[in-house]
Amino acid sequence: MSKLENKVAVITGGGSGIGRAIALLFAVEGAYVHILDLNTDIAQTVVDEIVVRGGKAKAHGCNVSDHNEVAGIISSIGIIDVLVNNAGIAHVGNLEKCAEADFERVFNVNVKGAYNVLHAVVPVMKQNGGGAILNLASIAAVVGIADRFAYSMSKGAIYAMSMSVARDYMADNIRSNSISPARVHTPFVDGFIAKNYPGQEAEMFEKLSQSQPIGRMAKPEEIAKLALFLCSDDAGFITGNDYPIDGGFIKLNN
Repeated sequence: MSKLENKVAVITGGGSGIGRAIALLFAVEGAYVHILDLNTDIAQTVVDEIVVRGGKAKAHGCNVSDHNEVAGIISSIGIIDVLVNNAGIAHVGNLEKCAEADFERVFNVNVKGAYNVLHAVVPVMKQNGGGAILNLASIAAVVGIADRFAYSMSKGAIYAMSMSVARDYMADNIRSNSISPARVHTPFVDGFIAKNYPGQEAEMFEKLSQSQPIGRMAKPEEIAKLALFLCSDDAGFITGNDYPIDGGFIKLNN
């Protein structure tokens, strides 16, 4: 039997990058996947890809920072067995280069957005007898990364929320974990390099790749495989943990 057979999974930010890889894999493993994404068109593209492969999925245009909008969409879905909080945005800059508007924008999407979805989904899981929650944190939650003040703040909050939910809802059979990737090769990375280092794309890609001791960036599909394990019944004894998937960055990058 597939690992998520007859499960209903909600994935935020599932239209591209890591979220897309998770959505595709979860569908292959039998889940009915609901993708919540600000960009409805790219979310629908992933849904179409899932359906062509024989899977089940639905796209929901959603601004995760809007509490009422999130609540309405989650209510319309009904039973939810798995939640992956993946939606997020980045910001480049240290404290002094992080304007109030930048800080609020990152907070509203990355932190308040995750809170909004958790706030809507946890009661559904309680009523349904349990569930699995996975939040996408980052190595930036536990190590200092240059020029990532707001982003690091937001991912530290994701880590803390994951642990809090794990503690508070253990008796309700709700598991909550987080994973902390290092750099992952997604379209966002390519766009970031092209925007900030025109004419130096290859050089900067190699430099960012080599910042992981393993010598390369992760693939979205590698993150998805860890997500699948933690959201499946195979991980039934695992809750309240964060899992670095970082090519040795945290422990070996001395």
